[in-house]
Amino acid sequence: MIDQAPALIVIIPLLAALLLVLATPLGSRFAYGMLVTALAATLAATLATLNLVVAANQAVHYRMGDWLPPHGIELVIDHLSGVVLVLVAGCALLTAIYSLRTAEQDNPDRLNQYYSLFALLVTGLLGMVATGDVFNLYVLLEISALSSYGLLARGRGPAYYATFKYLIVGTIGACFYLLGVGYIYIMTGSLNMADLAEILSRPELQESVSVKIGFTLIILGVWIKMALFPLHAWLPNAYSKAGTTTACLVAPLMTKVSVYIMLRMMFTVFSADYIFNQIAWSELVIWLASAAAVIGMGTALAQRDLRKMLTYIIVAEIGYMAGGAWLANTAGFTGTTYHILADGLMTLCLFMAVGAIIYRTGESSAAAMQGIFRRMPITAVVFLIGAASIVGVPPTCGFFTKWYLIQGAAQAGAWVFVAALLIASLLAAVIFFRLLEIAFFGQLDEAGVEAHGHGHGSAPKIMMAEAPLSMLLPMVFTAAALIGLGLYTNEVVTYFIRWSIPAGF
Repeated sequence: MIDQAPALIVIIPLLAALLLVLATPLGSRFAYGMLVTALAATLAATLATLNLVVAANQAVHYRMGDWLPPHGIELVIDHLSGVVLVLVAGCALLTAIYSLRTAEQDNPDRLNQYYSLFALLVTGLLGMVATGDVFNLYVLLEISALSSYGLLARGRGPAYYATFKYLIVGTIGACFYLLGVGYIYIMTGSLNMADLAEILSRPELQESVSVKIGFTLIILGVWIKMALFPLHAWLPNAYSKAGTTTACLVAPLMTKVSVYIMLRMMFTVFSADYIFNQIAWSELVIWLASAAAVIGMGTALAQRDLRKMLTYIIVAEIGYMAGGAWLANTAGFTGTTYHILADGLMTLCLFMAVGAIIYRTGESSAAAMQGIFRRMPITAVVFLIGAASIVGVPPTCGFFTKWYLIQGAAQAGAWVFVAALLIASLLAAVIFFRLLEIAFFGQLDEAGVEAHGHGHGSAPKIMMAEAPLSMLLPMVFTAAALIGLGLYTNEVVTYFIRWSIPAGF
Protein backbone atom coordinates (compact mmCIF):
# COMPACT_ATOMS: atom_id res chain seq x y z
CA MET A 1 0.00 0.00 0.00
CA ILE A 2 2.84 2.40 0.80
CA ASP A 3 4.08 2.06 -2.80
CA GLN A 4 0.80 3.65 -3.92
CA ALA A 5 1.18 6.61 -1.57
CA PRO A 6 2.29 9.06 -4.32
CA ALA A 7 -0.91 8.45 -6.27
CA LEU A 8 -3.07 8.68 -3.14
CA ILE A 9 -1.76 12.19 -2.51
CA VAL A 10 -3.85 13.41 -5.45
CA ILE A 11 -6.58 10.75 -5.58
CA ILE A 12 -7.84 11.12 -1.99
CA PRO A 13 -8.70 14.86 -2.07
CA LEU A 14 -10.01 14.55 -5.63
CA LEU A 15 -12.46 11.80 -4.62
CA ALA A 16 -13.37 13.79 -1.51
CA ALA A 17 -14.28 16.78 -3.69
CA LEU A 18 -16.72 14.59 -5.66
CA LEU A 19 -18.18 12.80 -2.63
CA LEU A 20 -18.73 16.06 -0.74
CA VAL A 21 -21.12 17.22 -3.45
CA LEU A 22 -22.95 13.89 -3.53
CA ALA A 23 -23.21 13.89 0.28
CA THR A 24 -25.07 17.22 0.42
CA PRO A 25 -28.27 15.66 1.87
CA LEU A 26 -26.27 14.33 4.86
CA GLY A 27 -25.64 17.82 6.22
CA SER A 28 -22.76 20.16 6.98
CA ARG A 29 -21.37 18.28 9.98
CA PHE A 30 -20.95 15.15 7.91
CA ALA A 31 -19.22 17.23 5.22
CA TYR A 32 -16.84 18.68 7.82
CA GLY A 33 -15.97 15.21 9.11
CA MET A 34 -15.46 13.87 5.59
CA LEU A 35 -13.15 16.76 4.65
CA VAL A 36 -11.03 16.45 7.80
CA THR A 37 -10.79 12.67 7.39
CA ALA A 38 -9.79 12.95 3.72
CA LEU A 39 -7.14 15.57 4.45
CA ALA A 40 -5.78 13.55 7.36
CA ALA A 41 -5.43 10.58 5.01
CA THR A 42 -3.78 12.85 2.43
CA LEU A 43 -1.28 14.07 5.02
CA ALA A 44 -0.51 10.46 5.93
CA ALA A 45 0.10 9.71 2.22
CA THR A 46 2.50 12.69 1.93
CA LEU A 47 4.41 11.55 5.02
CA ALA A 48 4.61 7.98 3.68
CA THR A 49 5.91 9.28 0.35
CA LEU A 50 8.49 11.48 2.06
CA ASN A 51 9.60 8.44 4.03
CA LEU A 52 10.08 6.53 0.75
CA VAL A 53 12.23 9.37 -0.60
CA VAL A 54 14.37 9.59 2.54
CA ALA A 55 14.81 5.81 2.72
CA ALA A 56 15.91 5.60 -0.93
CA ASN A 57 17.91 8.88 -0.86
CA GLN A 58 16.55 9.63 -4.32
CA ALA A 59 13.40 10.81 -6.04
CA VAL A 60 10.36 8.53 -6.18
CA HIS A 61 8.81 8.14 -9.65
CA TYR A 62 5.20 7.01 -9.97
CA ARG A 63 3.78 6.32 -13.45
CA MET A 64 0.09 7.14 -13.67
CA GLY A 65 -1.67 4.30 -15.48
CA ASP A 66 1.74 2.62 -15.86
CA TRP A 67 2.34 4.62 -19.05
CA LEU A 68 6.06 5.09 -19.61
CA PRO A 69 7.39 8.66 -19.65
CA PRO A 70 7.93 10.88 -21.56
CA HIS A 71 4.60 9.98 -23.22
CA GLY A 72 2.87 9.03 -19.98
CA ILE A 73 2.34 11.33 -16.99
CA GLU A 74 4.42 10.59 -13.94
CA LEU A 75 4.61 11.97 -10.43
CA VAL A 76 8.12 12.79 -9.26
CA ILE A 77 8.70 13.41 -5.56
CA ASP A 78 12.16 14.26 -4.32
CA HIS A 79 13.39 15.62 -0.98
CA LEU A 80 12.21 19.19 -1.61
CA SER A 81 8.86 18.40 -3.19
CA GLY A 82 8.23 15.81 -0.47
CA VAL A 83 8.57 18.46 2.24
CA VAL A 84 6.42 20.95 0.30
CA LEU A 85 3.73 18.27 -0.09
CA VAL A 86 3.72 17.76 3.68
CA LEU A 87 3.45 21.54 4.12
CA VAL A 88 0.47 21.81 1.76
CA ALA A 89 -1.36 18.81 3.22
CA GLY A 90 -0.59 19.88 6.80
CA CYS A 91 -1.75 23.47 6.32
CA ALA A 92 -4.90 22.26 4.55
CA LEU A 93 -5.72 19.86 7.39
CA LEU A 94 -5.17 22.52 10.06
CA THR A 95 -7.36 24.94 8.11
CA ALA A 96 -10.07 22.31 7.73
CA ILE A 97 -10.12 21.69 11.49
CA TYR A 98 -10.12 25.45 12.09
CA SER A 99 -13.10 25.88 9.73
CA LEU A 100 -15.72 24.22 11.97
CA ARG A 101 -17.14 27.58 13.08
CA THR A 102 -15.79 29.99 10.47
CA ALA A 103 -16.91 28.10 7.37
CA GLU A 104 -20.50 27.96 8.60
CA GLN A 105 -20.38 31.65 9.45
CA ASP A 106 -18.99 32.60 6.02
CA ASN A 107 -21.13 30.08 4.11
CA PRO A 108 -24.55 29.71 5.74
CA ASP A 109 -25.75 27.88 2.64
CA ARG A 110 -24.10 25.36 0.30
CA LEU A 111 -21.42 24.39 2.78
CA ASN A 112 -20.90 21.01 1.11
CA GLN A 113 -20.13 22.73 -2.18
CA TYR A 114 -17.74 25.06 -0.37
CA TYR A 115 -15.88 22.12 1.16
CA SER A 116 -15.82 20.43 -2.25
CA LEU A 117 -14.03 23.46 -3.72
CA PHE A 118 -11.73 23.39 -0.69
CA ALA A 119 -10.74 19.77 -1.46
CA LEU A 120 -10.41 20.51 -5.18
CA LEU A 121 -8.04 23.40 -4.49
CA VAL A 122 -5.90 21.15 -2.30
CA THR A 123 -5.88 18.56 -5.11
CA GLY A 124 -4.56 21.13 -7.56
CA LEU A 125 -1.87 22.41 -5.20
CA LEU A 126 -0.63 18.91 -4.33
CA GLY A 127 -0.67 17.88 -7.97
CA MET A 128 1.39 20.89 -9.04
CA VAL A 129 4.05 20.03 -6.50
CA ALA A 130 4.15 16.34 -7.39
CA THR A 131 3.81 16.31 -11.19
CA GLY A 132 6.74 15.67 -13.50
CA ASP A 133 5.00 16.99 -16.62
CA VAL A 134 4.85 20.67 -17.62
CA PHE A 135 1.46 20.44 -19.36
CA ASN A 136 -0.05 18.42 -16.54
CA LEU A 137 1.19 21.20 -14.27
CA TYR A 138 -0.85 23.67 -16.34
CA VAL A 139 -3.98 21.54 -15.98
CA LEU A 140 -3.51 21.35 -12.22
CA LEU A 141 -2.74 25.07 -12.11
CA GLU A 142 -6.12 25.75 -13.70
CA ILE A 143 -7.88 23.32 -11.34
CA SER A 144 -6.47 25.18 -8.35
CA ALA A 145 -7.18 28.57 -9.94
CA LEU A 146 -10.81 27.82 -10.81
CA SER A 147 -11.53 26.40 -7.37
CA SER A 148 -9.85 29.40 -5.71
CA TYR A 149 -12.04 31.78 -7.73
CA GLY A 150 -15.13 30.02 -6.40
CA LEU A 151 -13.86 30.14 -2.82
CA LEU A 152 -12.75 33.77 -2.93
CA ALA A 153 -15.96 35.01 -4.55
CA ARG A 154 -17.94 33.88 -1.49
CA GLY A 155 -16.07 36.34 0.71
CA ARG A 156 -17.22 39.52 2.42
CA GLY A 157 -18.27 42.82 0.83
CA PRO A 158 -17.19 43.31 -2.77
CA ALA A 159 -15.32 40.00 -2.85
CA TYR A 160 -16.87 39.08 -6.17
CA TYR A 161 -15.37 42.20 -7.79
CA ALA A 162 -11.90 41.55 -6.35
CA THR A 163 -12.20 37.92 -7.46
CA PHE A 164 -13.18 38.98 -10.97
CA LYS A 165 -10.00 41.06 -11.25
CA TYR A 166 -8.02 38.11 -9.90
CA LEU A 167 -9.69 35.86 -12.49
CA ILE A 168 -8.65 38.17 -15.34
CA VAL A 169 -5.06 38.54 -14.13
CA GLY A 170 -4.80 34.83 -13.26
CA THR A 171 -6.03 33.86 -16.71
CA ILE A 172 -3.40 36.10 -18.30
CA GLY A 173 -0.74 34.42 -16.18
CA ALA A 174 -1.96 30.96 -17.13
CA CYS A 175 -1.99 31.92 -20.82
CA PHE A 176 1.60 33.15 -20.60
CA TYR A 177 2.61 29.86 -19.01
CA LEU A 178 0.77 27.77 -21.62
CA LEU A 179 2.22 29.76 -24.52
CA GLY A 180 5.68 29.27 -23.07
CA VAL A 181 5.11 25.53 -22.79
CA GLY A 182 3.97 25.56 -26.43
CA TYR A 183 7.23 27.16 -27.53
CA ILE A 184 9.24 24.62 -25.55
CA TYR A 185 7.21 21.71 -26.95
CA ILE A 186 7.73 22.89 -30.52
CA MET A 187 11.49 22.98 -29.97
CA THR A 188 11.81 19.72 -28.00
CA GLY A 189 8.80 17.52 -28.76
CA SER A 190 8.48 16.60 -25.07
CA LEU A 191 6.52 17.70 -22.00
CA ASN A 192 8.19 15.50 -19.38
CA MET A 193 10.39 17.58 -17.07
CA ALA A 194 13.28 15.14 -16.87
CA ASP A 195 13.20 14.58 -20.62
CA LEU A 196 13.07 18.33 -21.23
CA ALA A 197 16.07 18.89 -18.97
CA GLU A 198 18.11 16.47 -21.06
CA ILE A 199 16.99 17.87 -24.41
CA LEU A 200 17.43 21.52 -23.39
CA SER A 201 21.03 20.86 -22.39
CA ARG A 202 21.99 20.46 -26.06
CA PRO A 203 24.21 23.33 -27.27
CA GLU A 204 21.98 24.26 -30.22
CA LEU A 205 18.99 24.76 -27.90
CA GLN A 206 20.99 26.73 -25.36
CA GLU A 207 21.31 29.50 -27.97
CA SER A 208 17.78 29.14 -29.37
CA VAL A 209 15.70 32.34 -29.38
CA SER A 210 12.49 30.29 -29.32
CA VAL A 211 13.60 28.53 -26.12
CA LYS A 212 14.40 31.88 -24.53
CA ILE A 213 10.97 33.21 -25.51
CA GLY A 214 9.39 30.07 -24.07
CA PHE A 215 11.25 30.47 -20.79
CA THR A 216 10.34 34.17 -20.62
CA LEU A 217 6.64 33.46 -21.11
CA ILE A 218 6.66 30.64 -18.56
CA ILE A 219 8.44 32.67 -15.92
CA LEU A 220 6.22 35.73 -16.47
CA GLY A 221 3.16 33.56 -16.02
CA VAL A 222 4.55 32.11 -12.81
CA TRP A 223 5.49 35.58 -11.52
CA ILE A 224 1.91 36.74 -12.03
CA LYS A 225 0.64 33.71 -10.11
CA MET A 226 3.08 34.29 -7.25
CA ALA A 227 2.35 38.06 -7.17
CA LEU A 228 5.92 39.27 -7.60
CA PHE A 229 6.12 43.07 -7.55
CA PRO A 230 4.97 44.87 -9.70
CA LEU A 231 2.60 42.07 -10.80
CA HIS A 232 0.99 41.86 -7.36
CA ALA A 233 -1.97 44.24 -7.62
CA TRP A 234 -4.56 41.42 -7.74
CA LEU A 235 -3.52 39.85 -4.43
CA PRO A 236 -4.33 42.34 -1.60
CA ASN A 237 -8.03 42.82 -2.42
CA ALA A 238 -8.65 39.20 -3.40
CA TYR A 239 -7.19 37.79 -0.17
CA SER A 240 -8.34 40.49 2.25
CA LYS A 241 -11.98 40.25 1.11
CA ALA A 242 -12.04 36.45 1.31
CA GLY A 243 -13.90 34.53 3.98
CA THR A 244 -11.89 33.58 7.07
CA THR A 245 -11.45 29.91 6.13
CA THR A 246 -10.65 30.73 2.51
CA ALA A 247 -8.02 33.28 3.53
CA CYS A 248 -6.38 30.75 5.86
CA LEU A 249 -6.16 28.28 2.97
CA VAL A 250 -5.11 30.38 0.00
CA ALA A 251 -2.82 32.93 1.68
CA PRO A 252 -0.23 30.44 3.02
CA LEU A 253 -0.27 28.08 0.03
CA MET A 254 -1.11 29.61 -3.36
CA THR A 255 1.87 31.93 -3.69
CA LYS A 256 4.29 29.50 -2.01
CA VAL A 257 3.43 26.71 -4.45
CA SER A 258 3.94 29.22 -7.27
CA VAL A 259 7.43 30.00 -5.92
CA TYR A 260 8.12 26.26 -5.86
CA ILE A 261 7.04 26.06 -9.53
CA MET A 262 9.44 28.89 -10.37
CA LEU A 263 12.29 26.95 -8.77
CA ARG A 264 11.35 23.78 -10.66
CA MET A 265 11.24 25.61 -13.98
CA MET A 266 14.54 27.35 -13.33
CA PHE A 267 16.60 24.45 -12.01
CA THR A 268 14.83 21.23 -13.03
CA VAL A 269 13.50 21.91 -16.52
CA PHE A 270 16.23 24.37 -17.46
CA SER A 271 19.47 24.61 -15.44
CA ALA A 272 21.44 27.01 -13.29
CA ASP A 273 23.97 27.45 -16.09
CA TYR A 274 21.24 28.39 -18.58
CA ILE A 275 19.44 30.71 -16.14
CA PHE A 276 22.46 32.67 -15.00
CA ASN A 277 24.50 32.66 -18.23
CA GLN A 278 22.04 32.57 -21.13
CA ILE A 279 19.18 34.48 -19.50
CA ALA A 280 21.16 36.59 -17.03
CA TRP A 281 18.27 38.42 -15.36
CA SER A 282 19.76 38.20 -11.87
CA GLU A 283 20.40 41.91 -11.36
CA LEU A 284 16.93 42.90 -12.59
CA VAL A 285 15.13 40.29 -10.47
CA ILE A 286 17.11 41.21 -7.36
CA TRP A 287 16.12 44.85 -7.79
CA LEU A 288 12.45 43.83 -8.24
CA ALA A 289 12.69 41.56 -5.18
CA SER A 290 14.25 44.36 -3.13
CA ALA A 291 11.48 46.74 -4.18
CA ALA A 292 8.88 44.09 -3.30
CA ALA A 293 10.33 43.64 0.19
CA VAL A 294 10.50 47.35 1.04
CA ILE A 295 7.34 48.54 -0.74
CA GLY A 296 5.33 45.55 0.49
CA MET A 297 6.26 46.14 4.13
CA GLY A 298 5.93 49.90 3.76
CA THR A 299 2.43 49.57 2.34
CA ALA A 300 1.53 47.10 5.09
CA LEU A 301 2.59 49.71 7.64
CA ALA A 302 0.05 52.15 6.20
CA GLN A 303 -2.88 49.70 6.47
CA ARG A 304 -5.51 49.79 9.20
CA ASP A 305 -7.32 46.62 8.15
CA LEU A 306 -5.57 43.61 9.69
CA ARG A 307 -6.00 41.23 6.77
CA LYS A 308 -5.08 43.88 4.18
CA MET A 309 -1.93 44.45 6.21
CA LEU A 310 -1.10 40.73 6.13
CA THR A 311 -1.64 40.55 2.37
CA TYR A 312 0.99 43.24 1.77
CA ILE A 313 3.34 41.37 4.06
CA ILE A 314 2.86 38.39 1.70
CA VAL A 315 3.98 40.63 -1.19
CA ALA A 316 7.16 41.45 0.74
CA GLU A 317 7.77 37.79 1.58
CA ILE A 318 7.45 36.86 -2.11
CA GLY A 319 10.22 39.38 -2.72
CA TYR A 320 12.42 37.56 -0.21
CA MET A 321 11.99 34.24 -2.00
CA ALA A 322 12.34 35.58 -5.53
CA GLY A 323 15.51 37.45 -4.64
CA GLY A 324 17.07 34.45 -2.93
CA ALA A 325 16.39 32.21 -5.92
CA TRP A 326 18.26 34.55 -8.29
CA LEU A 327 21.34 35.05 -6.10
CA ALA A 328 22.98 32.04 -7.82
CA ASN A 329 24.56 30.56 -4.70
CA THR A 330 23.86 27.83 -2.15
CA ALA A 331 22.91 30.15 0.72
CA GLY A 332 20.40 32.05 -1.41
CA PHE A 333 18.78 28.87 -2.73
CA THR A 334 18.66 27.43 0.79
CA GLY A 335 17.06 30.60 2.11
CA THR A 336 14.41 30.56 -0.61
CA THR A 337 13.45 26.91 -0.22
CA TYR A 338 13.49 27.13 3.57
CA HIS A 339 11.37 30.27 3.38
CA ILE A 340 8.70 28.41 1.40
CA LEU A 341 8.20 26.22 4.47
CA ALA A 342 8.66 29.00 7.02
CA ASP A 343 6.43 31.54 5.30
CA GLY A 344 3.68 28.99 4.74
CA LEU A 345 3.52 28.41 8.50
CA MET A 346 4.00 32.09 9.42
CA THR A 347 1.21 33.23 7.12
CA LEU A 348 -1.13 30.47 8.33
CA CYS A 349 -0.40 31.35 11.96
CA LEU A 350 -1.17 35.05 11.53
CA PHE A 351 -4.25 34.58 9.35
CA MET A 352 -5.66 32.10 11.86
CA ALA A 353 -5.02 34.45 14.77
CA VAL A 354 -6.53 37.42 12.95
CA GLY A 355 -9.46 35.25 11.86
CA ALA A 356 -10.12 34.31 15.49
CA ILE A 357 -10.01 37.96 16.53
CA ILE A 358 -12.45 38.91 13.76
CA TYR A 359 -14.69 35.97 14.71
CA ARG A 360 -14.96 37.21 18.31
CA THR A 361 -15.01 40.97 17.82
CA GLY A 362 -16.68 41.36 14.44
CA GLU A 363 -13.98 43.90 13.55
CA SER A 364 -11.15 43.60 11.05
CA SER A 365 -9.49 46.96 11.77
CA ALA A 366 -6.53 47.48 14.07
CA ALA A 367 -9.03 48.58 16.73
CA ALA A 368 -10.04 44.92 17.09
CA MET A 369 -6.66 44.34 18.80
CA GLN A 370 -7.70 46.45 21.80
CA GLY A 371 -6.95 44.50 24.97
CA ILE A 372 -6.60 41.15 23.16
CA PHE A 373 -4.07 39.91 25.71
CA ARG A 374 -6.83 40.13 28.35
CA ARG A 375 -9.76 39.06 26.21
CA MET A 376 -8.09 36.29 24.17
CA PRO A 377 -4.72 35.50 25.77
CA ILE A 378 -3.97 32.29 23.83
CA THR A 379 -4.82 33.91 20.50
CA ALA A 380 -2.68 36.90 21.46
CA VAL A 381 0.33 34.65 22.20
CA VAL A 382 -0.15 32.86 18.87
CA PHE A 383 -0.23 36.24 17.12
CA LEU A 384 2.91 37.26 19.01
CA ILE A 385 4.82 34.15 17.87
CA GLY A 386 3.73 34.64 14.26
CA ALA A 387 4.76 38.30 14.41
CA ALA A 388 8.14 37.40 15.93
CA SER A 389 8.79 34.98 13.08
CA ILE A 390 7.91 37.58 10.43
CA VAL A 391 10.25 40.07 12.08
CA GLY A 392 12.98 37.43 12.41
CA VAL A 393 13.32 36.90 16.14
CA PRO A 394 15.15 33.70 17.20
CA PRO A 395 14.40 30.88 17.79
CA THR A 396 11.52 31.15 15.32
CA CYS A 397 12.14 29.94 11.78
CA GLY A 398 11.85 33.49 10.43
CA PHE A 399 15.25 34.34 11.91
CA PHE A 400 17.05 31.48 10.19
CA THR A 401 15.50 32.05 6.78
CA LYS A 402 16.62 35.68 6.82
CA TRP A 403 20.05 34.60 7.98
CA TYR A 404 20.45 32.38 4.90
CA LEU A 405 19.08 35.06 2.58
CA ILE A 406 21.33 37.80 3.94
CA GLN A 407 24.31 35.45 3.83
CA GLY A 408 23.55 34.57 0.20
CA ALA A 409 23.06 38.21 -0.77
CA ALA A 410 26.37 39.18 0.85
CA GLN A 411 28.20 36.37 -0.96
CA ALA A 412 26.69 37.51 -4.28
CA GLY A 413 27.54 41.14 -3.60
CA ALA A 414 23.83 42.04 -3.81
CA TRP A 415 24.02 44.73 -1.15
CA VAL A 416 20.78 46.34 -2.27
CA PHE A 417 19.02 43.07 -1.39
CA VAL A 418 20.79 42.97 2.00
CA ALA A 419 19.59 46.52 2.69
CA ALA A 420 16.05 45.65 1.55
CA LEU A 421 15.90 42.63 3.88
CA LEU A 422 17.06 44.69 6.85
CA ILE A 423 14.73 47.61 6.09
CA ALA A 424 11.78 45.26 5.56
CA SER A 425 12.52 43.55 8.89
CA LEU A 426 12.64 46.93 10.63
CA LEU A 427 9.31 47.92 9.07
CA ALA A 428 7.81 44.59 10.13
CA ALA A 429 8.98 45.25 13.69
CA VAL A 430 7.27 48.65 13.65
CA ILE A 431 4.04 47.13 12.29
CA PHE A 432 3.80 44.43 14.93
CA PHE A 433 5.08 46.48 17.86
CA ARG A 434 2.30 48.95 17.13
CA LEU A 435 -0.34 46.21 17.07
CA LEU A 436 1.03 44.44 20.12
CA GLU A 437 1.06 47.72 22.04
CA ILE A 438 -2.65 48.10 21.28
CA ALA A 439 -3.25 44.45 22.19
CA PHE A 440 -1.44 44.68 25.53
CA PHE A 441 -2.14 48.23 26.73
CA GLY A 442 -5.37 49.01 24.87
CA GLN A 443 -8.41 49.74 27.01
CA LEU A 444 -11.47 47.53 26.69
CA ASP A 445 -14.49 49.45 25.43
CA GLU A 446 -17.57 47.66 26.77
CA ALA A 447 -19.91 49.72 24.63
CA GLY A 448 -17.90 48.89 21.55
CA VAL A 449 -17.94 45.22 22.44
CA GLU A 450 -21.71 45.27 22.82
CA ALA A 451 -22.13 47.06 19.54
CA HIS A 452 -20.44 44.23 17.67
CA GLY A 453 -22.03 41.35 19.56
CA HIS A 454 -24.32 38.66 18.22
CA GLY A 455 -27.05 39.14 20.76
CA HIS A 456 -28.26 41.54 23.49
CA GLY A 457 -27.84 40.17 26.98
CA SER A 458 -24.95 37.73 26.62
CA ALA A 459 -22.98 39.49 23.87
CA PRO A 460 -20.32 41.08 26.14
CA LYS A 461 -19.50 37.74 27.76
CA ILE A 462 -19.15 36.08 24.36
CA MET A 463 -16.83 38.84 23.16
CA MET A 464 -14.64 38.44 26.25
CA ALA A 465 -14.21 34.69 25.67
CA GLU A 466 -11.29 32.98 23.99
CA ALA A 467 -11.69 31.52 20.49
CA PRO A 468 -13.44 28.12 20.21
CA LEU A 469 -11.33 25.00 20.75
CA SER A 470 -11.65 24.02 17.08
CA MET A 471 -9.86 27.27 16.22
CA LEU A 472 -7.40 27.27 19.12
CA LEU A 473 -5.90 23.82 18.51
CA PRO A 474 -4.72 24.47 14.91
CA MET A 475 -3.47 27.93 15.92
CA VAL A 476 -1.42 26.64 18.83
CA PHE A 477 -0.01 23.77 16.76
CA THR A 478 1.03 26.17 13.99
CA ALA A 479 2.70 28.55 16.45
CA ALA A 480 4.57 25.64 18.02
CA ALA A 481 5.63 24.51 14.53
CA LEU A 482 7.20 27.92 13.89
CA ILE A 483 9.45 27.44 16.91
CA GLY A 484 10.03 23.74 16.21
CA LEU A 485 11.03 24.42 12.60
CA GLY A 486 13.44 27.07 13.82
CA LEU A 487 15.01 24.75 16.41
CA TYR A 488 15.46 22.01 13.80
CA THR A 489 16.67 24.25 10.99
CA ASN A 490 19.93 22.37 10.59
CA GLU A 491 18.14 19.03 10.25
CA VAL A 492 15.66 20.39 7.68
CA VAL A 493 18.48 21.87 5.60
CA THR A 494 20.71 18.80 5.92
CA TYR A 495 18.16 16.07 5.28
CA PHE A 496 15.90 17.78 2.73
CA ILE A 497 17.03 21.06 1.20
CA ARG A 498 20.68 20.25 0.45
CA TRP A 499 19.60 17.38 -1.84
CA SER A 500 17.90 19.91 -4.11
CA ILE A 501 20.72 22.45 -4.44
CA PRO A 502 21.40 22.91 -8.19
CA ALA A 503 24.66 21.68 -9.65
CA GLY A 504 27.25 24.43 -9.90
CA PHE A 505 26.19 26.33 -6.79
